[in-house]
Amino acid sequence: MAEKSKLTTEEKALKINLTKDIYGCFAEIGAGQEVVANFFKAGGGSGTIAFSQSAYDMKVSDSLYGVASRYVCEERLLTMLEKEYANITETLPGKHSESRFFAFCNTVESLNYHKSNQGQGWVGIRYQLNIKGPVNDIILHIKMHDNSHKAQQEAIGILGVNLIHAAFFLTDDLNVFLDALVQKLPRERMEIDMLRISGPDFENLDNRMIALNLVKKGITDATMFDLAKQVLQPATALYKKNILLMRGRFRPVTKVHIDMIEKGRKAFLRERRVKEERLEVIFELTLKDLTADGKISDKDFIDRAELLSSLGYTVMISNYLKHYKMVEYLAPIAKGNLIGVILGVYNLHTIFDERYYDNLPGGLLEAFGRGFGHNVKLYVYPAVNVEDGTQYNLDNIVVSKNLQGLLQYMKENDKITAIKEFDRNLLHIFSDDVLMKIKVGTTIWENDVPEEVAKAIKFFELFGYQKLKVLPN
Repeated sequence: MAEKSKLTTEEKALKINLTKDIYGCFAEIGAGQEVVANFFKAGGGSGTIAFSQSAYDMKVSDSLYGVASRYVCEERLLTMLEKEYANITETLPGKHSESRFFAFCNTVESLNYHKSNQGQGWVGIRYQLNIKGPVNDIILHIKMHDNSHKAQQEAIGILGVNLIHAAFFLTDDLNVFLDALVQKLPRERMEIDMLRISGPDFENLDNRMIALNLVKKGITDATMFDLAKQVLQPATALYKKNILLMRGRFRPVTKVHIDMIEKGRKAFLRERRVKEERLEVIFELTLKDLTADGKISDKDFIDRAELLSSLGYTVMISNYLKHYKMVEYLAPIAKGNLIGVILGVYNLHTIFDERYYDNLPGGLLEAFGRGFGHNVKLYVYPAVNVEDGTQYNLDNIVVSKNLQGLLQYMKENDKITAIKEFDRNLLHIFSDDVLMKIKVGTTIWENDVPEEVAKAIKFFELFGYQKLKVLPN
């Protein structure tokens, strides 16, 4: 049987309107009441829509939801959801036995008249999956890329209908849910860089898998999550911060990784412009680093995420294979604050490889200009020379003769520096070697990883580790 064609936006709105037990309200700020308009136009909305409202004037908004320092932020959205969901459930107590309530809210900054801003906003729904059931939340942050205010309004309308329809009908399969959420909204129109689903009906859902899939599906290029496994919106979490970034596979996390981040952090804090209270340390996994045998293993990803979180670090997932692209992404978020990038000396070979930038008209020089501007500094950690066992570092690194001047320029202009304090006894450790030792069943790998990591690998049997089986007599 041929697969049924996907529902249009109007058909989704109509399906919700004709589902007798779905009943809710709408509150939309900033880009017009585009979501509820779709439900009105579809017909049959009287059985679904209790009320809708929009508070454009800031004083009116403050009177409804309290005074806010920022009107387009997650805190404002959560206040709206709390107020409107309580409003509908308390105003209409007689419908509790026959309705699945919902409150849909958004607070959005769409493109202004001069087109000088980035359209973005927070969108969410608080709702019941079942009559008299518990209350759940779906919260997301969007970036809008259409080049007209009208087109961005239309995109918000489509997204809102997609979200409400998917929330009620498609939450059994995360893959299907995400595809439905961005139906008719290709990446060039809209980007979702944070999505979190919570509530009693979703206790078994790992939001880190949502983060991974947002990047894997190309819905966004980067997202992140904290120690509590909560997905974060990068621009909010890192706003005006000094960001210290370490990129890698971390398969598994080793003692040398920890030494790199700890010693790199000490060096970063010596910078005059860096204040400890404004510092955010990020471990970043790129999609390439998550790939094994040509595909991304969800289990392997969760394994690494668990290990990094257990050590107290925030994790970012990105689609930025090249360093300059990652830095280019972070720079507007940091707003002029210094960004530090910790990398091993062998990774510097890739950065100074001209073939790495064949996609750019200006080649390597363009990449360096875009990625290593005034507010970026590289911190280079040494290694053991694989050929003769001597120490290999920033002072004796071998780069092409024609690029030695560029390296010297970066040194003299404080764009790159060597990490001088490090544990020499750890330089022999390489993740690939540790991984091989784990897989072949030796125990010597335990000396190469932090104690917490070794315990986790053995307890959860990560990275191919197998517990020794005791044979019966």
